[in-house]
Amino acid sequence: MEQRHLGRTGLRVSRIGLGTLTWGRDTGEEAAAEQLKTFWEAGGTLVDTADVYGGGESEYLLGRLVGSLVPRRDLVIATKAGSVPDPDRRFNGSRGHLLSALDDSLDRLGTDHVDLWQVHAFDPETPLDETLQALDLAVASGRARYAGVSNFSGWQLAKAATWQLAAPGVRTRLASTQMEYSLLQRGVEREVLPAALDLGVGLLPSSPLGRGVLTAKYREGTPADSRGASASLAAFVEPYLDEAAGRIVDAVVTAAQGLAVTPLQVALAWVRDRPGVAAPIVGARTSAQLAAALSVEALSLPEEIRRALDDVSAPVHRYPDQDWSTL
Repeated sequence: MEQRHLGRTGLRVSRIGLGTLTWGRDTGEEAAAEQLKTFWEAGGTLVDTADVYGGGESEYLLGRLVGSLVPRRDLVIATKAGSVPDPDRRFNGSRGHLLSALDDSLDRLGTDHVDLWQVHAFDPETPLDETLQALDLAVASGRARYAGVSNFSGWQLAKAATWQLAAPGVRTRLASTQMEYSLLQRGVEREVLPAALDLGVGLLPSSPLGRGVLTAKYREGTPADSRGASASLAAFVEPYLDEAAGRIVDAVVTAAQGLAVTPLQVALAWVRDRPGVAAPIVGARTSAQLAAALSVEALSLPEEIRRALDDVSAPVHRYPDQDWSTL
């Protein structure tokens, strides 16, 4: 699998990443092992988790598999901290919480460092410089090799990245931002992606298949074994089952038929090759599903198909997202 630099750093990652959101919750150890082996054998390196996935079980499961199944040196392990199970405060970006969470993550992962440590979300109740200082301390101590953020808006990302760049050699440059991005969700193109491109921050798209909808499996109803049929995830899928999304899925299916490939491959190739994208993060229920996603490595969309998909999924950009002089 092709390797790409993560932002304007020396860290190289596979251009498809493996997501572990369901590990330890819906995905058991045997299925997780099959996925990790399939991913590694395909040349994949970037494995993404978080301290809250499965209540910590995702990290624990990944830690059990690394070393015994796949060499630690062959993986780029990325995790996140900052989300908390508190109804009154969803995110805690304080220095104390983040550094404590990192130590707990390292214990569960069974390693002395993570390759990429990400702040899971912006915390408006904590000064941003305090949150970012935790990243600096983690990298300076060797517990994290690189640092990034997740779910930051455009101004939040720009402020954080600029603050870090203001003291080169002292503060840790942001390597990445992880955001939802797909043909069904192009909101990051308004301000997040332009900021990332300008500041040299690599984009790691989550839900690159539109929460599974872009595989076209919901065109004739909701499969019984799908996320849309799950009591815990149905609400996650439902926003992408409207008429507008249906038109985009139809276009993806048409493109797939013309190229003799699958809708999954078309949708994933589109987001993988967008400007600024380092590696879409793909989650799967089974190793067979993951292998189907990894088969996109050989596909590059023809320019006319890419333009057609751009057009059918184009988000509405008006003031102030668009240059006012053109309105």
